Amino acid sequence: MGIFSRFADIINSNISALLDKAEDPEKMVRLIIQEMEDTLVEVRSTSAKVLAEKKELLRRISRVQEQVIDWQAKAELALSKDREDLAKAALIEKQKTVTILETLEMELQVVEEHIARLKQEVEQLQEKLNDARARQKTIIMRKQTATSRLEVKKQLDSSKIDDAMVKFENYERRVEGLESQVEAYDIGKKSNLADEFAALEAEDSVNEELEALKAKVKAKSTTKTTTKSSK
Repeated sequence: MGIFSRFADIINSNISALLDKAEDPEKMVRLIIQEMEDTLVEVRSTSAKVLAEKKELLRRISRVQEQVIDWQAKAELALSKDREDLAKAALIEKQKTVTILETLEMELQVVEEHIARLKQEVEQLQEKLNDARARQKTIIMRKQTATSRLEVKKQLDSSKIDDAMVKFENYERRVEGLESQVEAYDIGKKSNLADEFAALEAEDSVNEELEALKAKVKAKSTTKTTTKSSK
């Protein structure tokens, strides 16, 4: 037929292989689907013509078959009337008609083979079309994901990101410096308060030691007085 000649690479190959070779798989699959859909429209139109041709052949074959039967009947009638010449003429016409009938039947066979091949090719094309449609959404999603990832990669590899990170780290160090100052201020306050309590504790210790010394001195003084009195 030749109607599928421009689709030989699609029907006889794997769609995935075609997509792998394409620069833009999303665009490629859209084109494949569009071409297949256009071809199906063309095939339906051709199929309608072929089917119409088959119906016309069947009608002609039917008429010729009736003519064969009619010439046969006329030959028999002529013989029954002892008209052998007419019977012979009728048989000659019958043979001509049989030849025409055989030609029409051969044409019908060609048309039926044509229809069979057309049906087979349509089934193959429909299978490829279904496959392409099933992959279309997945391909679009894959492309969108890959595009997004590529943009992220470009951003990560960009010097702008590095500059931003340097500024961020500098700002973070400034914040840490402020926090350190606050901590140092709090630590200084805590040290002064601790010193005050330590001073109080030291004062108590000194007072206790002073009282103990006083008691010791007083005891010694009392002992000396007692000794002098006894003499």
